Amino acid sequence: MVQAAPNASSDLAEWRSRASSVPSVLAEALEACAPLPVSRAEGVEVLDLLAMLGCDAQTQAAALWFEVARLDPASWAQRERTLPAELQRLVAGQVAAERVWALHAQHGADHGAEGLRRLLLAIIRDLRVVFILLARQLARMRAASTLPESERQLLARLTQDIHAPLANRLGIWQLKWELEDLGFRYLHPDTYKRIARLLDERRSDREEFIRESLDVLHRSLEAAGIRAELAGRPKHIYSIWKKMQRKALEFSDLYDIRAIRVLVDSVADCYGALGVVHTLWPHLPGEFDDYIARPKGNDYRSLHTAVIGPRGKTLEVQIRTHEMHRINELGVAAHWRYKEGGSGDSEFEAKIAWMRRLLEPRADSDGDLAAELQTELLEDRVYVLTPKGEVVDLPSGATVLDFAYHVHTEVGHRCRGAKVNGRIVPLTFQPHSGDRVEVLTAKVAEPSRDWLSSHHGYLHTSRAKEKVRTWFRKIAHDANLAAGRSIFEREIKRLALPTADLAKLPAHFHLKTHDELLVALALGEVAPGQIARVLQEASAPTPVTQSAAPTAPRQALRDHSALSIEGVGNLLTTLARCCQPLPGDAVRGFVTRGRGVSVHRADCISLARLARRDPDRVIDMAWGKASAQAYEVEIELHGYDRKGLQKDVTSMISNAGTHIIASSSRVFAQTGEVEMRFTLRVRDFEQLSGLLGRLVAMPNVVDARRVSAG
Repeated sequence: MVQAAPNASSDLAEWRSRASSVPSVLAEALEACAPLPVSRAEGVEVLDLLAMLGCDAQTQAAALWFEVARLDPASWAQRERTLPAELQRLVAGQVAAERVWALHAQHGADHGAEGLRRLLLAIIRDLRVVFILLARQLARMRAASTLPESERQLLARLTQDIHAPLANRLGIWQLKWELEDLGFRYLHPDTYKRIARLLDERRSDREEFIRESLDVLHRSLEAAGIRAELAGRPKHIYSIWKKMQRKALEFSDLYDIRAIRVLVDSVADCYGALGVVHTLWPHLPGEFDDYIARPKGNDYRSLHTAVIGPRGKTLEVQIRTHEMHRINELGVAAHWRYKEGGSGDSEFEAKIAWMRRLLEPRADSDGDLAAELQTELLEDRVYVLTPKGEVVDLPSGATVLDFAYHVHTEVGHRCRGAKVNGRIVPLTFQPHSGDRVEVLTAKVAEPSRDWLSSHHGYLHTSRAKEKVRTWFRKIAHDANLAAGRSIFEREIKRLALPTADLAKLPAHFHLKTHDELLVALALGEVAPGQIARVLQEASAPTPVTQSAAPTAPRQALRDHSALSIEGVGNLLTTLARCCQPLPGDAVRGFVTRGRGVSVHRADCISLARLARRDPDRVIDMAWGKASAQAYEVEIELHGYDRKGLQKDVTSMISNAGTHIIASSSRVFAQTGEVEMRFTLRVRDFEQLSGLLGRLVAMPNVVDARRVSAG
């Protein structure tokens, strides 16, 4: 059992005694912490800060349970299972944050504090964990003067790189300014003391000036019929230093050392008060900001103006409503009480979404990123680590090959494999936030055209795909033309597509010639599946019109197989086993004796024989717009035998969402070749096309195609 440090339990007991009431969920956590060496900074002060932020009892209890997990892991392992899932999730978020602290300690800001902040928010996923982390860090910084210099420096650097910017982005002013000042105090002690000394020297003059200004402004607002609450606002030291650095000013040149805040009841009163201020004192040109009409990214709203006040001294005036002030001081935390009430407040939910998507603008050196984000509709992001601990930001669904191209174009071109957390993975593997990815490269750059195929799933980001296309564009035109022709012929053969007038194909893709279409196919600008769909549509039979019918008016009737039948009424339809038509195939029907209409592919050899014998019994048909039915189709696969090949093939078929009805295989001992046949139940033509593409990409598989009709 861990021994309690002096006064550890007494501090928590004192806090509990002065609390008006302690919910049971918090009381249990206090009891568990009683025998542990929880310092005042990590216990009582954290609870006080969370209470100030308006956090609920679960959040406060989670802060204490983390101390149990940190100081007495054995006890935590026994107690964890008995706690509500919500508490377990909040503690897990704090544990996950320790990984970010460790990365920062190892690499510091040199490897991207921005990335570490994004990684932190990506892995914790619960806003309340951020409140706990900020409160704990502030409590630790308040007590940092007792730490050794090296520990104090490390803690201050972490505060400046991670916690203060997060408090700023979430608009929690109450914590932000103190985190910034304390971090600045320990990282730049001489500069901090110099500015503090200048502030102290002018404090009495400044306080007298503020009192005079408040008195004058209060009388003017009353005369205008505006009810307001006024107060002087001290500017914190770090903010003063930042402004001096940013504008290259001396301390004596700063106009907002003297500042007052005006709180009113409504937005209309804000602008009314602004008019009173500008009537009373002349304002400084270029020193007015309307954050009510145009709020900051963290939802900060206020009117800021600078004027020449009494005695000719500059004065900053901030004007806002009481509600704006509450939100500005507490930021996202100000909305938490609505969540507790269960009202489903939309503003709170918007805040959660804001935090998760990290909408803080960033300056990316790569201009293609903006287009990529637009293309991918601002999907959720994942944050993965390089072997050096740098954080890489990728869209959700990105693969390790996308990661390679993000690191560097040449790394992507030479990529031949990858390791995730030390384990070798395929190039299609999609890493998760916090994973460490290492790219395995060859000496020679040699991208594969398969990387551009959506069926194979190698690349997800538009930026990486464009880099591959650019590489292939540099190849001679004849090579791209030959590659495109090979892909085209392979797709026609693999899917057993009907022959069509190819002269009309380029126009569908806004291209002039068939050669241009083949080059676009080689570069991945046109997908094989797109060409297949156009060929299917071109070979579809022309519907029989009413005027062409020599008998009674015809009507289209849709039966349970989602087929439109022209010229006949309410007949049973069955799919012919000879050609196994699928939705998307051009089809025709043959009226049988006793079995309704047998549906064939339009190019079926068996249908052609039946049509020669009984042409009057052949009818036109078309697929309906949708069908929930599954269809049978037969495919054939050729390759070279290896251990586990059939298992891998069947797993691939199953993972594609198709069902195997029957299968057979034959191995040719002399050549080592293997032939497999599968009868599958698939949803439609698109699903089959994607499956065949993935099968061909498998090791030892040479060809996979649909069995020809007839």
